[in-house]
Amino acid sequence: MFGERLKEFRILKGISQKELGKRFGVSKQTVSNWENENATPSLDMFQNLVRYFNTTPNQMLGYDQCAGLNIEGLTENEISHIMLLIDDLRAHHEKTE
Repeated sequence: MFGERLKEFRILKGISQKELGKRFGVSKQTVSNWENENATPSLDMFQNLVRYFNTTPNQMLGYDQCAGLNIEGLTENEISHIMLLIDDLRAHHEKTE
C-alpha cells in the first residue's frame, strides 16, 4: 500500500521519480522500487517523505483512504490540473490565515 500511496502523492505533486529521487539523494530506480513495493525506505526517509508531501504516516501507509484523492483512471493532464487547483487553494488558504 505504501508504494501506491507514494506514487499517488508524487503524481499529485507533479514530479517524476527522477525529481523525487534527486530531492532525497536517491536514484530514480530506488523511488521505482519503493513504488513497486520491491524495497522500503528507512524510517528517517519515510518521515522525510511524509513531511515533503505534507501528509500523515497513516495516510502515506494507506490507513486513511478517505483523506486521499483517488486519481485512478485520470490522465496525466487531468492530474496536473487537479494539482494546480490544490496549489491555488493552499495559496489562498495561506493568504487568509
